[in-house]
Amino acid sequence: MSYGRMRTEDFDYTLPPELIAQHPAPERDASRLLVLERETGRISHQTFRDFPLWLRAGDLLVLNDSRVIPARLRAVNARTGGAFEVLLLEENAPDDWWAMMRPGRRARVGTRLDFLDRNRAPTAISAIVREINAEGHRRLLFQGAGGVWDALEKIGEPPLPPYIQRDDGSWLSEDFERYQTVFARAPGSVAAPTAGLHFTPEILDEIRRRNVQIATITLHVGPGTFAPVKTSHVENHIMHEERFYISPDTAAAVEAALREGRRVIAAGTTTLRALESAAAASGRISAGPARTRLFVYPPFNFRVAGALLTNFHLPRSTLLMLVCAFADPGRSGGRQMVLSAYAEAVARRYRFFSYGDAMLII
Repeated sequence: MSYGRMRTEDFDYTLPPELIAQHPAPERDASRLLVLERETGRISHQTFRDFPLWLRAGDLLVLNDSRVIPARLRAVNARTGGAFEVLLLEENAPDDWWAMMRPGRRARVGTRLDFLDRNRAPTAISAIVREINAEGHRRLLFQGAGGVWDALEKIGEPPLPPYIQRDDGSWLSEDFERYQTVFARAPGSVAAPTAGLHFTPEILDEIRRRNVQIATITLHVGPGTFAPVKTSHVENHIMHEERFYISPDTAAAVEAALREGRRVIAAGTTTLRALESAAAASGRISAGPARTRLFVYPPFNFRVAGALLTNFHLPRSTLLMLVCAFADPGRSGGRQMVLSAYAEAVARRYRFFSYGDAMLII
C-alpha cells in the first residue's frame, strides 16, 4: 500500500492549555461526546450517556480490558541520595523490568536504587541498573521481600501522563480509581486506554439491552502512545511496539460480525490497532498473543473497524493521525474533517486528552 508523503506539521492544531483536563468528569458517563458522521461530515454534541443511542442491534463493541499498573515509582541513588522517578515499562522476567528513568543520565549501569513508599519513606525494595538500550531505557533487576508485583500496590503511583499536573498526593485516591476502566482485568498497561474510561456498569448494561454484543481484547498500552512524531515526514517515524492478546472467542465474534455484515465498533485506538494488526486480508482474525508496530495514518484501508470511539488526542501524535485516517478510510480527506471537528470542540470548550471528553466517528 502506498501512503504518500505526509508532513507531520499537517497534524498540528492550537489548544488552549486550560482545555487539557487535569481531573476526570465528576461521573464517568457525564463526559461530553462529539459525534462525527464520516459520510456527511455532520457533527453532533451530546454526553456519553447518549452513546448507546448510536448503536444498532447486532453491532459488536470491542473493549480493551488491559489494567493500568501503578507503574510510577520514586527512588534514590543508594550512594549519593539523588532522587529518581521511575516508570516501569515491561517485565522481562520476575523482578526484571525495562523502565524509563528521570534523570536518566545519572542512572548508569551498576547504579543501585533504593525505593521509597508514597510518603517518601524508605522501603526494603531496591534495584540495580543492569543495561541501557538504544532508547535510553534502563533494565532494572529488583530485589527485596515479596518482589516487585507485591510492592507495587504499596509504593507505586498511577502513571499519569506528563500533561496532568499533580503537586502532591492529595489526588491519589481519585487517580487510582478513575485512571482505570471499570472492566479492567489483565494488568500490564502503563497508560490508560482512555476511551474506556467513560463506561459505567449501567452504560454497559444498557448496551447489552440493545442487543449489542460486547467482546474484549487486551493491549497493554505503553508510554509511546503519548509521544509526538518528531520527524518532518510522517512515514519516517518509528512506531512504538505494544503487546496484545486476542482470545479465540473474540476472534470468532469479530469474524462472525464481518461475515454477516454487522458493524464492529472499536472502543479506543488501542482496540483498533489490535484488531487491524490481527486481521488478514481474508477477514480472518489471528487469535493469541502478538506484538504490533502498526502505524495508521492517511490513507489507510481498515479491514475490521466500522466505528471508532476515542478521546481527543495530542497534536502531531500517532493517535491523531490514526483518527484522521479513520475519518476517511482509504483516502486523505479525514485530516481536514477531524481538525475541523477539533476546532469546533475547542470553540465549545471540550476537555482534551486522557481525562477529557469523547469522540465517536461513525
